[in-house]
Amino acid sequence: MDTGSNPEALAALLENHRAFLRYMERRVGERALAEDILQDAFAKVIAAPQRTPSEEAVIPWFYRSLRNAAIDQVRRRRSDERALQAFARELATQDTPAKEMETEICACVLRLAATLETEYAEVLEAVEIGGTSVKTFAVERGLSPGNAGACVNCTCRQA
Repeated sequence: MDTGSNPEALAALLENHRAFLRYMERRVGERALAEDILQDAFAKVIAAPQRTPSEEAVIPWFYRSLRNAAIDQVRRRRSDERALQAFARELATQDTPAKEMETEICACVLRLAATLETEYAEVLEAVEIGGTSVKTFAVERGLSPGNAGACVNCTCRQA
């Protein structure tokens, strides 16, 4: 049946919009998500009107469609949660990502330092790669901590 040729079936669905929304909100727990699912369900009815049952059966049929959509949504959420938990467990058991990240950051800083004037490169390498504090670097070089810090900040802006 084409809802375009049977405006009563479409009107029955639209008249029950609020009831459908309440039904979905109770099932998924979030109004915005319920609205999204309901909108998708209405779009499917409009896109495939030949699948819409007669006016008498359209309301129960639509509730079944919404129930199935809510079940699918819960399954997707559970699947997403399982994937995130597995990823978190993987990160928690691996020590290498932090080391790999540190290596990549150091390489990036060294590439940046190579493009700078010598005094800027020295402070950047000492502070960011060598782990020297700005204050210690300043004392070793006879600079004020403010000037040494300005060098580090200046190099960061040039990147």
